[in-house]
Amino acid sequence: MKIVEILKETEADTKNLFGRYGSQRMKDWQEILRLYEKDNIYLAEAAQMFMRNVNYEIPSIKKQIQKLEQLLTELEKKEAEYKKSENIAHTEYNALCKQLGINGYSTIRCELMDKVKELPEIYQKVAEKTKSLDKVVEFYSAFVEFTSGQQYDSDCVSMIKYVIEKGNTTTFEYTYGEVPVSIIEPPLCMQIDEAESNERSSVDDVIDFGNLNLDGEIDFGEKIDLDAGGDIDWGDKGVEQSAAGELDYNICLEESGIVVEAAGHEGGIATGSEAYTILDNPLMRSEFINQLFELEAFMKLRLYEFKSDDKNNLLNFSQMQDASSVLQLSTIETTQNMLDNVQVILSEILHSNVQHLHNIKHYSRYVDVVATTLKQKLNLIDRMVTHQESVRQKQNDIQNQIDKLRPLLKLIIRRTKELQTEIEQDISKKYKNRMVYLTGGVNTL
Repeated sequence: MKIVEILKETEADTKNLFGRYGSQRMKDWQEILRLYEKDNIYLAEAAQMFMRNVNYEIPSIKKQIQKLEQLLTELEKKEAEYKKSENIAHTEYNALCKQLGINGYSTIRCELMDKVKELPEIYQKVAEKTKSLDKVVEFYSAFVEFTSGQQYDSDCVSMIKYVIEKGNTTTFEYTYGEVPVSIIEPPLCMQIDEAESNERSSVDDVIDFGNLNLDGEIDFGEKIDLDAGGDIDWGDKGVEQSAAGELDYNICLEESGIVVEAAGHEGGIATGSEAYTILDNPLMRSEFINQLFELEAFMKLRLYEFKSDDKNNLLNFSQMQDASSVLQLSTIETTQNMLDNVQVILSEILHSNVQHLHNIKHYSRYVDVVATTLKQKLNLIDRMVTHQESVRQKQNDIQNQIDKLRPLLKLIIRRTKELQTEIEQDISKKYKNRMVYLTGGVNTL
């Protein structure tokens, strides 16, 4: 119809006296329009288009937009989860770095190695505070002596007594009772290299003989023809050889040139594990901690007995009349104070930072474990950031699709409403302009 309206203007000069157009183009389009309107074909096709838009096109686009919006919401939740995981990993990374006393911005392994240098100062402080346990050790020794009924001065927390008297000395001095002339402590890098070489020992210990040809003869190099009649020159023939039974085996060490240096003698050199201090030596340190736990358990029991009202307790105060004044004059306050002193030292030497540094120094693989753990946290942070960027890109793509579909939906609804109005008007003309309404159309969507 629009084409015919246009042709009415462009082909106006072909119009004859009877109002008909002589243009063949105009006649063809008028014939097409007449055939299209025959038997209301145009009305049936318009109704079909209207029903398809109402039943399929518009609901499909709406469902597509709804699905994309739902996916957009899920992506927002996923982004929030990735952000939360990133924050958790970042918090754990910072907490672990703070626990280790490093910043974590440079090379982690180098920072850990540098941090180990603080151990001697830490152990020195622990040794100074251990001196405050002299009353606890005296109380414990007096109690053991009283309960044993005899003088008991064997290995009762001997290491704590030693630290109280002489401090955190080397293992060499603790073992031999002498101060070493020099101390050669194994370097940290040497420990790591040694651990790495031990890891490869299983491979390096296998000797590679190459391709052995067992069927062939062994090549010993140049053959030497030994003449049975020849004489072998054994050196000075003028020296008379002694019989086997007459050999003198009594050779003094000075004559032999062998120098034997007794361990722990004056002027000795502390090397290896003996160069470590008591609190730095893994075995000595474990024994020291065990003795601290022993004192703690004892003081807790004594404190419990002070607070207990059990009159049948075997360690009742009435039985302590023959004990020393240290035991008789003890009170809840003094016992609690001694227990606090023990627990303070325990908390310091068992502090997570000290534990980490100790393990880093003496167990080279622990450095790899800590470094790997920190790197895993960093990798997790980077992975979460990458996931967030990917999710945001998907959100942008989906949002662009939604932005394209919404105008299309509005356009289809507008066109469908226009088609509904045109159908109503056309049917109304066929029935003398009676009012016609199509129900269940776009307005119900």
